[in-house]
Amino acid sequence: MSAVSKDVKRMTTHVLKKMKAQGEKITMLTAYDYSMAKIIDEAGIDVILVGDSASNVMAGHETTLPITLDQMIYHASSVIRAVKKALVVVDLPFGSYQGNSEKALESAIRIMKESGAHAVKLEGGKNIEESVKRIISAGVPVMGHLGLTPQSIYKFGTYTVRAKQIEEAKELKRDAKLLEDAGCFGLVLEKIPATLAAEVSKSISIPTIGIGAGGGTDGQVLVIHDLFGITHDFNPRFLRRYLDLYSTMKGAVENYIKDVKSSDFPNESEQY
Repeated sequence: MSAVSKDVKRMTTHVLKKMKAQGEKITMLTAYDYSMAKIIDEAGIDVILVGDSASNVMAGHETTLPITLDQMIYHASSVIRAVKKALVVVDLPFGSYQGNSEKALESAIRIMKESGAHAVKLEGGKNIEESVKRIISAGVPVMGHLGLTPQSIYKFGTYTVRAKQIEEAKELKRDAKLLEDAGCFGLVLEKIPATLAAEVSKSISIPTIGIGAGGGTDGQVLVIHDLFGITHDFNPRFLRRYLDLYSTMKGAVENYIKDVKSSDFPNESEQY
């Protein structure tokens, strides 16, 4: 950990921008509950994203679309109670901001007031510019999200790499600059070519956080269930699993079942 962040008591958007300027990589992971957030905050993570990926890993939905604003506030509130250092960013869920900047502001304010979170994240570029500006004008920090935008899955029809074609790459670069000019403090770049992500990162002053976007971004983010290997049937190229908790936890449950069935648990030392 460099001099920029080792003495930081509470991570802020200002500190993140300073980290980019000094070349310190930014670490970001998702969390959706108190216990998991406490672990990764105490480990020293810079940013915690309360992602709408909770729709997938917590609720079992195929996409991020079903999760509601009330549910996002519940998850964010649980995370905030555990966090002492990290900046907590919360996804505005599908249907809570698209096409209506007044609704977007109302949704963002609810998240901030009811959960105590520090910032919100929106997917999109030019199409959400008005919403971004309105939310920021109310004093709420906004993180952008370009490239693969999961809330638009039915529009794209696939989770494949985005912006491989010249025109889409040009549009993404324009949107990145637009979001910077609109006041976003940072930008997630998801599943785009590494060369494009590096180019975008160098062209704007705000930090970029990559997922499936190579090492040229200013930081990285992963879904915590993927990093820990709790999800075992999701194997994209960009994912590095640091544990295999699926097998470990399944084995522990199997051992518990065996011990109860055989009357080995509880033994004399485990009872009153």
